[in-house]
Amino acid sequence: MELLGECYEIRVGKKEKDIYLPKNKPMLIKVPKAKYFCIQGKGNPNQQDFQNRIGALYALSYTIRMMPKNGYTPEGYYEYTVYPLEGFWDLSEVGRQKEELDKDELIYTIMIKQPDFVDEKLFEQALTIAKQKKQNPLLDEVYFDRIDEGLCVQMMHIGSYDHEKETFDCMKEYIVNNHLEIKTLVHKEIYISDIRKVSPEKLKTVLRYQVVQQ
Repeated sequence: MELLGECYEIRVGKKEKDIYLPKNKPMLIKVPKAKYFCIQGKGNPNQQDFQNRIGALYALSYTIRMMPKNGYTPEGYYEYTVYPLEGFWDLSEVGRQKEELDKDELIYTIMIKQPDFVDEKLFEQALTIAKQKKQNPLLDEVYFDRIDEGLCVQMMHIGSYDHEKETFDCMKEYIVNNHLEIKTLVHKEIYISDIRKVSPEKLKTVLRYQVVQQ
Protein backbone atom coordinates (compact mmCIF):
# COMPACT_ATOMS: atom_id res chain seq x y z
CA MET A 1 0.00 0.00 0.00
CA GLU A 2 1.15 3.53 -0.68
CA LEU A 3 2.86 5.44 2.09
CA LEU A 4 3.48 9.17 2.15
CA GLY A 5 5.16 9.59 5.51
CA GLU A 6 8.54 10.45 6.95
CA CYS A 7 10.47 7.18 6.88
CA TYR A 8 14.19 6.91 7.41
CA GLU A 9 16.78 4.23 6.73
CA ILE A 10 17.22 2.83 10.21
CA ARG A 11 20.41 2.21 12.14
CA VAL A 12 19.97 -0.44 14.83
CA GLY A 13 22.15 -2.39 17.22
CA LYS A 14 22.76 -6.13 17.08
CA LYS A 15 19.89 -6.89 19.47
CA GLU A 16 17.33 -5.31 17.16
CA LYS A 17 18.78 -6.28 13.80
CA ASP A 18 16.54 -9.34 13.43
CA ILE A 19 13.49 -7.25 14.29
CA TYR A 20 14.08 -4.37 11.90
CA LEU A 21 16.48 -5.72 9.27
CA PRO A 22 15.52 -9.33 8.50
CA LYS A 23 16.57 -11.03 5.28
CA ASN A 24 14.22 -11.30 2.33
CA LYS A 25 13.19 -14.82 3.28
CA PRO A 26 10.72 -15.90 5.99
CA MET A 27 11.97 -16.26 9.55
CA LEU A 28 10.40 -17.17 12.88
CA ILE A 29 11.06 -14.65 15.64
CA LYS A 30 9.78 -13.75 19.09
CA VAL A 31 9.24 -10.00 19.19
CA PRO A 32 9.71 -8.61 22.71
CA LYS A 33 7.19 -6.34 24.39
CA ALA A 34 7.94 -2.70 23.60
CA LYS A 35 6.66 0.83 24.16
CA TYR A 36 5.02 2.81 21.37
CA PHE A 37 3.33 6.08 20.54
CA CYS A 38 0.23 5.04 18.56
CA ILE A 39 -2.63 6.58 16.62
CA GLN A 40 -5.57 4.87 14.91
CA GLY A 41 -7.22 5.67 11.61
CA LYS A 42 -9.30 4.45 8.71
CA GLY A 43 -9.24 4.97 4.97
CA ASN A 44 -6.85 5.36 2.07
CA PRO A 45 -3.28 6.02 3.25
CA ASN A 46 -2.74 8.25 0.24
CA GLN A 47 -5.01 10.89 1.77
CA GLN A 48 -3.84 13.90 3.79
CA ASP A 49 -5.42 12.56 6.98
CA PHE A 50 -2.93 9.68 7.02
CA GLN A 51 -0.07 12.11 6.50
CA ASN A 52 -1.30 14.23 9.41
CA ARG A 53 -1.43 11.18 11.68
CA ILE A 54 2.16 10.33 10.80
CA GLY A 55 3.10 13.93 11.51
CA ALA A 56 1.59 13.73 14.98
CA LEU A 57 3.60 10.60 15.80
CA TYR A 58 6.87 12.11 14.62
CA ALA A 59 6.20 15.41 16.39
CA LEU A 60 5.94 13.61 19.72
CA SER A 61 8.82 11.23 19.01
CA TYR A 62 11.20 14.04 18.13
CA THR A 63 10.04 16.06 21.12
CA ILE A 64 11.34 13.24 23.31
CA ARG A 65 14.52 12.89 21.25
CA MET A 66 15.34 16.61 21.50
CA MET A 67 14.54 17.15 25.19
CA PRO A 68 18.19 17.37 26.34
CA LYS A 69 18.89 20.06 23.74
CA ASN A 70 15.91 22.00 25.08
CA GLY A 71 17.09 21.99 28.66
CA TYR A 72 15.61 18.81 30.12
CA THR A 73 17.22 15.37 30.26
CA PRO A 74 14.82 12.55 31.23
CA GLU A 75 16.03 9.98 33.73
CA GLY A 76 17.76 7.14 31.92
CA TYR A 77 18.06 9.11 28.66
CA TYR A 78 20.61 7.98 26.08
CA GLU A 79 21.42 9.01 22.52
CA TYR A 80 19.32 7.16 19.95
CA THR A 81 17.86 7.35 16.47
CA VAL A 82 14.10 7.78 16.22
CA TYR A 83 12.59 4.45 15.19
CA PRO A 84 10.81 4.00 11.84
CA LEU A 85 7.08 4.11 11.29
CA GLU A 86 5.22 0.84 11.89
CA GLY A 87 1.62 -0.12 11.42
CA PHE A 88 -0.98 -2.82 12.03
CA TRP A 89 -3.27 -3.12 8.99
CA ASP A 90 -6.76 -4.60 8.72
CA LEU A 91 -9.91 -4.23 6.61
CA SER A 92 -13.44 -3.29 7.56
CA GLU A 93 -16.15 -5.93 7.22
CA VAL A 94 -17.22 -4.26 3.97
CA GLY A 95 -13.65 -4.37 2.70
CA ARG A 96 -13.33 -8.07 3.52
CA GLN A 97 -16.27 -8.84 1.25
CA LYS A 98 -14.65 -7.26 -1.81
CA GLU A 99 -12.54 -9.29 -4.23
CA GLU A 100 -10.07 -6.45 -4.81
CA LEU A 101 -8.35 -4.37 -2.14
CA ASP A 102 -10.34 -1.20 -1.48
CA LYS A 103 -7.95 1.15 0.28
CA ASP A 104 -10.85 3.28 1.50
CA GLU A 105 -11.84 0.32 3.72
CA LEU A 106 -8.45 -0.04 5.41
CA ILE A 107 -8.32 0.18 9.21
CA TYR A 108 -4.95 0.82 10.81
CA THR A 109 -2.97 1.63 13.91
CA ILE A 110 0.31 3.30 13.08
CA MET A 111 3.03 3.70 15.68
CA ILE A 112 6.63 4.58 16.49
CA LYS A 113 8.60 2.54 19.01
CA GLN A 114 10.07 4.44 21.98
CA PRO A 115 13.24 3.86 24.05
CA ASP A 116 12.96 2.05 27.38
CA PHE A 117 13.22 5.23 29.46
CA VAL A 118 9.96 6.63 28.02
CA ASP A 119 6.89 6.15 30.24
CA GLU A 120 3.37 7.58 30.49
CA LYS A 121 4.54 10.60 32.47
CA LEU A 122 7.19 11.52 29.91
CA PHE A 123 4.65 10.99 27.13
CA GLU A 124 2.33 13.54 28.78
CA GLN A 125 5.20 16.00 29.08
CA ALA A 126 6.06 15.57 25.42
CA LEU A 127 2.42 16.00 24.44
CA THR A 128 2.21 19.32 26.31
CA ILE A 129 5.40 20.58 24.65
CA ALA A 130 4.44 19.40 21.16
CA LYS A 131 1.01 21.05 21.36
CA GLN A 132 2.69 24.35 22.16
CA LYS A 133 4.87 24.11 19.06
CA LYS A 134 2.66 22.27 16.57
CA GLN A 135 -0.84 23.01 15.32
CA ASN A 136 -1.67 19.40 14.50
CA PRO A 137 -5.12 18.69 16.05
CA LEU A 138 -4.43 14.95 15.87
CA LEU A 139 -1.85 15.14 18.65
CA ASP A 140 -4.68 14.54 21.13
CA GLU A 141 -5.42 11.19 19.42
CA VAL A 142 -1.93 9.82 20.01
CA TYR A 143 -1.66 7.43 22.94
CA PHE A 144 1.06 5.54 24.79
CA ASP A 145 0.92 1.74 24.67
CA ARG A 146 2.93 -1.37 25.46
CA ILE A 147 2.59 -4.00 22.76
CA ASP A 148 3.64 -7.64 22.98
CA GLU A 149 3.58 -9.20 19.51
CA GLY A 150 5.12 -12.46 20.68
CA LEU A 151 5.81 -15.24 18.19
CA CYS A 152 5.86 -13.97 14.60
CA VAL A 153 6.88 -14.87 11.08
CA GLN A 154 8.41 -11.96 9.21
CA MET A 155 10.29 -11.18 6.03
CA MET A 156 11.83 -8.19 4.32
CA HIS A 157 9.80 -7.15 1.30
CA ILE A 158 11.83 -5.37 -1.36
CA GLY A 159 9.79 -3.45 -3.90
CA SER A 160 6.55 -1.55 -4.29
CA TYR A 161 3.90 -1.71 -1.58
CA ASP A 162 1.46 -2.85 -4.27
CA HIS A 163 3.48 -6.04 -4.77
CA GLU A 164 3.46 -7.16 -1.14
CA LYS A 165 1.14 -10.09 -1.92
CA GLU A 166 4.05 -12.08 -3.36
CA THR A 167 5.95 -11.77 -0.08
CA PHE A 168 2.88 -12.57 2.01
CA ASP A 169 2.30 -15.71 -0.09
CA CYS A 170 5.88 -16.79 0.56
CA MET A 171 5.38 -16.25 4.31
CA LYS A 172 2.13 -18.21 4.29
CA GLU A 173 3.85 -21.15 2.62
CA TYR A 174 6.56 -21.06 5.31
CA ILE A 175 3.89 -20.94 8.03
CA VAL A 176 2.14 -24.03 6.68
CA ASN A 177 5.38 -25.95 6.14
CA ASN A 178 6.52 -25.26 9.70
CA HIS A 179 3.26 -26.30 11.38
CA LEU A 180 2.32 -22.78 12.38
CA GLU A 181 -0.96 -20.91 12.14
CA ILE A 182 -1.65 -17.22 11.55
CA LYS A 183 -3.06 -15.81 14.79
CA THR A 184 -4.91 -12.85 13.30
CA LEU A 185 -5.70 -11.39 9.88
CA VAL A 186 -4.16 -8.13 11.08
CA HIS A 187 -0.56 -7.87 9.86
CA LYS A 188 2.37 -5.58 10.75
CA GLU A 189 4.39 -3.46 8.36
CA ILE A 190 7.60 -1.58 9.25
CA TYR A 191 8.74 1.06 6.78
CA ILE A 192 12.53 0.96 6.61
CA SER A 193 13.11 3.10 3.51
CA ASP A 194 12.48 6.78 2.90
CA ILE A 195 9.96 6.77 0.05
CA ARG A 196 11.07 10.27 -0.96
CA LYS A 197 14.60 9.06 -1.69
CA VAL A 198 14.21 5.43 -2.74
CA SER A 199 12.68 4.20 -6.00
CA PRO A 200 9.64 1.88 -5.62
CA GLU A 201 11.50 -1.24 -6.75
CA LYS A 202 14.11 -0.74 -3.97
CA LEU A 203 11.81 0.07 -1.05
CA LYS A 204 12.37 -2.06 2.06
CA THR A 205 9.37 -3.00 4.21
CA VAL A 206 9.30 -5.57 7.00
CA LEU A 207 6.12 -7.66 6.77
CA ARG A 208 5.01 -9.65 9.80
CA TYR A 209 2.29 -12.08 10.88
CA GLN A 210 1.65 -13.07 14.47
CA VAL A 211 1.53 -16.87 14.64
CA VAL A 212 0.86 -19.76 16.99
CA GLN A 213 2.25 -23.27 16.91
CA GLN A 214 -0.21 -25.97 15.91
